Amino acid sequence: MKFLLTRRRRLNPVYIAFMAVSFMVGIAGALQAPTLSLFLSHEVGVRPFWVGLFYTVNAVAGITVSLLLAKRSDNRGDRRRLILFCCAMALANALLFAFNRHYLTLITLGVLLSALASVAMPQIFALAREYADRSAREVVMFSSVMRAQLSLAWVIGPPLSFALALNYGFTVMFVVAALLFLVCLALVAFALPSVPRVEPSPAVLLTQISAWRDKDVRLLFVASMMMWTCNTMYIIDMPLYISSVLGLPERLAGLLMGTAAGLEIPIMLLAGHFVKRTGKRRIMLLAVAAGVLFYLGLVLFQSRAALMLLQIFNAMFIGIIAGIGMLWFQDLMPGRPGAATTLFTNSISTGTILAGLLQGTLAQSFGHYAVYWLALGIALLAFALATQVRNV
Repeated sequence: MKFLLTRRRRLNPVYIAFMAVSFMVGIAGALQAPTLSLFLSHEVGVRPFWVGLFYTVNAVAGITVSLLLAKRSDNRGDRRRLILFCCAMALANALLFAFNRHYLTLITLGVLLSALASVAMPQIFALAREYADRSAREVVMFSSVMRAQLSLAWVIGPPLSFALALNYGFTVMFVVAALLFLVCLALVAFALPSVPRVEPSPAVLLTQISAWRDKDVRLLFVASMMMWTCNTMYIIDMPLYISSVLGLPERLAGLLMGTAAGLEIPIMLLAGHFVKRTGKRRIMLLAVAAGVLFYLGLVLFQSRAALMLLQIFNAMFIGIIAGIGMLWFQDLMPGRPGAATTLFTNSISTGTILAGLLQGTLAQSFGHYAVYWLALGIALLAFALATQVRNV
């Protein structure tokens, strides 16, 4: 009887729906993101400066819109309705990119739709946190398994993206992404729960008012921003570094990304299992230390075998900070899972903006090798800041 009850609990349809929605949204995003620069260059026909400008404007718009919607989501309304709205905007955005090749339209209407769509994932995680709290489900492991769906999506999505775009064209690729968002709309509408809001206590209300004034929240935001700055600098620079500096095959870049994404999945699950024993702060410090070793390794070693082995440290770094880092924000901001999750995703967006500026400037002025020295320095500073954030 106990086995049957446990099995029934594991096969909770709501739990499965959260996993499916995370995976589908992740796949749809992983279809569009890897080939976006190729789309702008080859299909829209713009120069590299305008490609970079598109990424910058898109990131800034995403931060602004997500902060506004996150505040509303925590204070009133049904979070599930907001997720439905964001998925509908993602569907419209995919269709716009499928059939439009006008740069001004894409950088205005397209960026607006993309910014609204980007709120979907943090809101899904915020709803999952509320559901886990209300249903007495183990929060850390639940979130870790959900985050693993995103890593799995990024193992599958980029190769599929290039296959569709290069073999069938960008229109087909964006239409496939639109169909995936349509499936997400159905799953959210019919499978995800609507979790009633709990009236926060006076202590929680005080925390909500002073969240950004909290030194720990600010320190964690800056540390997280630095971690994602390092990661994005690596992602932007690595394909160019491998081919133009090391003289290795370009396809090695895709193999390295896929290897890291695949390794992230078991690492996330192990982190979710052990975090109750070690605490979030200690396991996050372990992750950032792995990041420091990864960038140190990139500075010291250049062989194919070394680059492959270093992906273990890269996977530890990204796999843990992507899952446990978000939960650390949520624990530091009780009663505001939407705002906390969005603050975490905005640290990623801010890191992306900085990474683009830093990588382009350094690579052009001092060469690609300098990018990894700077990434190593930023990772060390992120580690120092993370040590100052309190354990929750």
